[in-house]
Amino acid sequence: MRGKRFRLFAAGTLALSLIAAACGDDDDGGGGGGGGATASGECDQLDAVTLQLQWFIQAQFAGYFAVQDQGFYADQCLDVTIAEGSVDIVPQQQLADGVADFAIAWVPKALATREAGANIVDIAQVFQRSGTLQVSFAQDGITTPADFAGKTVGNWGFGNEYEVFAALTEAGLDPAADVTLVQQDFDMSGLLAGDIDAAEAMTYNEYAQVLEAVNPDTGELYQPADFNVISYEEVGVGMLQDAIWADGERLESDDAYRDVAVRFVTASLQGWAYCRDNVEACRDLVVAQGSKLGDSHQLWQMNEINKLIWPAANGIGFIDQAAWDRTAEIAQNTANLEGTTVLTAPPDAGAFTNDIVTEALANLEELGVDTTGESFQPIEVTLEEGGA
Repeated sequence: MRGKRFRLFAAGTLALSLIAAACGDDDDGGGGGGGGATASGECDQLDAVTLQLQWFIQAQFAGYFAVQDQGFYADQCLDVTIAEGSVDIVPQQQLADGVADFAIAWVPKALATREAGANIVDIAQVFQRSGTLQVSFAQDGITTPADFAGKTVGNWGFGNEYEVFAALTEAGLDPAADVTLVQQDFDMSGLLAGDIDAAEAMTYNEYAQVLEAVNPDTGELYQPADFNVISYEEVGVGMLQDAIWADGERLESDDAYRDVAVRFVTASLQGWAYCRDNVEACRDLVVAQGSKLGDSHQLWQMNEINKLIWPAANGIGFIDQAAWDRTAEIAQNTANLEGTTVLTAPPDAGAFTNDIVTEALANLEELGVDTTGESFQPIEVTLEEGGA
């Protein structure tokens, strides 16, 4: 027998509110629901669920760890195993192969897997904006994609390069002739060593790495003024990134799985609302999970991740048609060095659905969770050397 679907009753809400008031709350409060003080129905049993992350443990995934810590998954009658990612793990393929029940993946990568035959569906678009940058030293004068001409431009490959190629195409540059493209490591060593003129970076990770490095000319940490940063979101080629993907066939044929999906998205988004309002607590959770990156780096990352999520005009996780269409169009029209595109045809209408997230948002609003974050303000973060 599967766990009962979440229901909210006014009397239960009142009773739990009184309990919460009597017991107090050590957190900063906020729209995350506050320490698991929810009003979910009793569970016959917990439904076992596996979530596949797309990378190593870091604040990019803090919301999901917050859900576990705050008991939001258990409140939704779920027992969730979070599987760490790595360079060799393709999360959407893990989903397609039945290894995971849900996966976190960038939209263009997952759409390529879907076009190859995997019936996977975007059910919640957590990141509303792209966090991809191209970073260069200010002295090199690279301020627009057109300035990549004649330069050595780094990217990570593995599907992370699509926005780089899109920017080159938009600037009228031939990736095979007008620039020197190199695959960089998942750090900023190539830029700092002078081997790469413009390095790919995420706002929440690699950009922080250069600001955590010591400038040999000053003996102090590098400052933002030492670098030029091109945001692919700002130049119009940003593509949708972290989303929750589900098994399309199971959504259509298995009512129990669809029910689990609604509860899973409800709890997951509640975790992200909690991290919006409890930035340092979520940093601590990620560090405690064994992240290889330090405290100040993870606090920076949590703060930057929040900027990619909030504010969410239509509610966190809601898939914006215009942003989806832009991602799909870029994926169809941007060629790589071999002349092939990410997608050969527009994704079909079943590639995403707002049905699951709409139900989840209704659940969260009944719980009193702020799902839009209209008043969200990032915090100020001071980075330490090496991100310590």
